[in-house]
Amino acid sequence: MPGDLANARLELEDVTVSYNGAPVLENVTFHVHHGARVAVVGPNGAGKSSLFKALVGLLPVSRGRILIHGQTLGRHRDLVAYVPQREEVDLHFPVTVFDVVLMGRFGRRGWLKAPGVTDRKAALRGLERMGIAGLADTPLGELSGGQQQRAFLARALAQEPHLLLLDEPFTGVDAPTQEATLGMLDLLRDEGVTVLVSTHDLNMAASRFEQVVLLNRRLVASGSPVHVFSPENIREAFGPRVLFLGGAAVVDECCPPGGAGKEGEGC
Repeated sequence: MPGDLANARLELEDVTVSYNGAPVLENVTFHVHHGARVAVVGPNGAGKSSLFKALVGLLPVSRGRILIHGQTLGRHRDLVAYVPQREEVDLHFPVTVFDVVLMGRFGRRGWLKAPGVTDRKAALRGLERMGIAGLADTPLGELSGGQQQRAFLARALAQEPHLLLLDEPFTGVDAPTQEATLGMLDLLRDEGVTVLVSTHDLNMAASRFEQVVLLNRRLVASGSPVHVFSPENIREAFGPRVLFLGGAAVVDECCPPGGAGKEGEGC
C-alpha cells in the first residue's frame, strides 16, 4: 500500500451500494485518515445518505469492501455514530431528551442491560457539550428543530465514537445550532474523532473541512477542497444547475435530471 494510505482509518475500495436491488453508488474508492474532517458533497440523489447507511450496515455493499481501522465493516459498529436527517426520525415517540441521548450507549452495553453510572455520565456529558442539559427531562417532540438536532448530536457524543457521520446537520436549523455544531466538530478533531458530514453548502465545505468527497452516484473527486472544487468537477457533479459568481459556486437545489433521489435524498 502506498505510504500516504498506510495510516488511513476509513477505506472504501471499489464499493457499490444497492437499494431495492438497484445500485445507488457505484465503484467508489476513497480513503480518510484518522481524525480527518470530511465534507461529503453532491446533488440530491447523489448517494450521500446511501453512503452513510452503508457505513452503519443499513444498506448492503454489493461489491467492494469498507475497512474501518483496517477491519472489515461490522467488526466495530458500536464505534460508528450516525445522525440521520431529522425527517427520518419519529419526533413524536414519547421519550425525553435524556432518554434519546442515553440510546447512544446501547451499542456499548447491549439492549437488554440496564444503563449504569458510566452510561448516564456519558449521556450527561453529551447534553452539556451541546448546551441542552437543562432540557434533559423535556419530551423530544416539544423541542425546536435546532434543539432536536442538538439532542441527536448529544446522543452521538454519548456513544464516544471513533467515526461520526452527520447527514445534512445544517439543514433547517438556526444559526446558533449551526455554530454549536461546527464548534463541536472542532473539539472532536482535537480528540482524534474522524467526522464525515454531508452538506449542500459548497462554500462551507471549502472553508471548514480539510477533505471533500464529491459524489454523483460515483466518485467525482476526493481530496483537498482546492483540488476537488474545480469548475470542471463541480459541473460534472451538478450539471448545468451551477453558476460561478465571484469565484464561488452557487447550486440550484432542484432534483437531478431523471427525477427524485433515493433513500431520503429526493427533493
